[in-house]
Amino acid sequence: MSKTYTAGDIQVLEGLDAVRRRPGMYIGTTSSRGLHHLLWEIVDNGIDEAANGYANKLIVTIHPDNSISVEDNGRGIPTGIHPELKISGVEVVFTQLHAGGKFNNENYAYSGGLHGVGASVVNALSKWLEVEVYQNGKVYYQKYVTEADSKGKMKVGRPLAPLEEIGETRKKGSRITFLPDDTIFDTIDFQFDVVRRRLRELAFLTKGLNITLIDERQMTGGRPRREAFEYTGGIVDFVLYLNKDKTPLHAAPILLEGTKRDIVVSIAMQYNSSYTESIFSYVNNIPTTEGGMHETGFKAAITKVMNDYARSNNLLKEKEANLTGDDFREGLCAVINIKMKNVQFEGQTKTKLGNAEARVAVEAVVTEKLSAFMADLNNTQICTKILEKAVGAARVREAARKAKKMERAKSKLESSPLVGKLSACTGRKPELNELFIVEGDSAGGSAKQGRDRRFQAILPLRGKPLNVEKKRVDQVLANEEFRSIITALGAGFDDSFNINNIKYNKVIILADADQDGGHIRTILITFFYRYFKELITDGHLYIGRPPLYKIAKGSKVLYAYNEEQLEAAKAKIGRGYTVQRYKGLGEMNPEQLWDTTMDPEKRSLIRVTIDDLANVEQIVTTLMGDNVEPRKQYIAEHANFNKQDNFEVVQHEIEAN
Repeated sequence: MSKTYTAGDIQVLEGLDAVRRRPGMYIGTTSSRGLHHLLWEIVDNGIDEAANGYANKLIVTIHPDNSISVEDNGRGIPTGIHPELKISGVEVVFTQLHAGGKFNNENYAYSGGLHGVGASVVNALSKWLEVEVYQNGKVYYQKYVTEADSKGKMKVGRPLAPLEEIGETRKKGSRITFLPDDTIFDTIDFQFDVVRRRLRELAFLTKGLNITLIDERQMTGGRPRREAFEYTGGIVDFVLYLNKDKTPLHAAPILLEGTKRDIVVSIAMQYNSSYTESIFSYVNNIPTTEGGMHETGFKAAITKVMNDYARSNNLLKEKEANLTGDDFREGLCAVINIKMKNVQFEGQTKTKLGNAEARVAVEAVVTEKLSAFMADLNNTQICTKILEKAVGAARVREAARKAKKMERAKSKLESSPLVGKLSACTGRKPELNELFIVEGDSAGGSAKQGRDRRFQAILPLRGKPLNVEKKRVDQVLANEEFRSIITALGAGFDDSFNINNIKYNKVIILADADQDGGHIRTILITFFYRYFKELITDGHLYIGRPPLYKIAKGSKVLYAYNEEQLEAAKAKIGRGYTVQRYKGLGEMNPEQLWDTTMDPEKRSLIRVTIDDLANVEQIVTTLMGDNVEPRKQYIAEHANFNKQDNFEVVQHEIEAN
């Protein structure tokens, strides 16, 4: 812990204007998600100080003007003069792209973020940024601004003056405050709930770190809204939190920790009575929503260890086949958190860990620690419960095997259930095709007539499908509506699913804009989340937005999707109008449905995405699980299911193209 961190430790790889020209290259998007990405970059620096043992407090403050501050009590950004650039280490970090102390492993053994890019990118995309460093009993200060010079040329993130000493202090660490540029971002409104969820997650992952969130925009009794997070149990507390609305099979989560090949492995796991697995994985505190090698190692280890235990304890007979990994993961909630150097990401969204050495390390640690846990006679009751659940899952799997034959046998699952139901499109290029899953036969009929049959297929649903959160896989496969969806997608199911075989680039849920429609959307999203998660992570799942109102005056017609748009349409169309409130999709004729909801040139779709897997799991459990009280509380807080955010897995609205 005595390692010093000086300006000479900062390596500069290259020099900032390009960030403003192409912000998407650095933060992915200029939507609300990109805005929050700026905050995560600064927060990650403080988390890295804590994860490496130099800090135990982090404070995030949202100010009334939407500027935001992040303060930690770590070592503080180096204030000395950089040996090559002859400016302070602080100025190097905030003005030089690809400059930071994380390119070697001497100052930070493990780190997240953009590895030095983050601080300078935040500066480049802000109107102004201020930094205070508390170091050696002194306070250092510098401010950066982005503005046009006297000749009209934009100066990006330039310092107003060199770093200066402005006072004395007993504090240590850094405080960075910045105001995102509203000419770059669609919005600069930081969302309290989004920030809170991520900070809570980081507190779980960084045991003993105290994180405080303050929102000065929300004042009560003269005091700003404040929430604090600190978890002495770390990921054990995380699993307890994730399972709080479920029925656990054993009271205390199982903690597996160890270090192999310089990779630090921490895993907490607890079984519950549900039929689904919930695995949340991280590397250096970065969520790996697509999984990767660490998850592969974990799954392989628990399958082997538990099969060995089952055989040695006569829970499996000599002639019986081993149980599968799926059997052992039914009802499992686990958090995998590893720390490693030189992380390599893969996958559609770069959230899949590709390091093969991570698989080896995790598998070794889990095999050793879980074997020891199961060999301990004090844990016999827990192990028996887990194995009994796995054996029960195997029986269900065998029952489901016959149901799955319908998916594999084309004569049964590709023809019979869809006769007279699916109206296929004529196009043979999946990358251009769209599948509309439509609520009700009446709306389905209008959609079939109004569609462009060259690339749009229609699958009407009769009534509400099953709530898969409360059903076993064999019951899901026995449901005609879900069998029809599986067949229409044409990419298999469960272990035979292959995203590359999907027949449609867009799968669009089209339901009424009322509470029943909201319920159907939630049921279908839950089905895709549980059984076709790649459909979501690869960006194929959408929600269609039918209008609520038709405003007409003579031959002039306008549509409104909410009350605000209704008032604007009334003002635009003038006096003498009529307003029709649509009660359902079936009230629209084919031409209206095409004009408002299906025409790629005019329609508005919501893409379903997963940014925060743990939060999505909580929402699915709350809305669709067995525990009634959390659902009542959620509905009381989010009573309007007609709102765009009726299901929090929906992250952002995009215009269809």
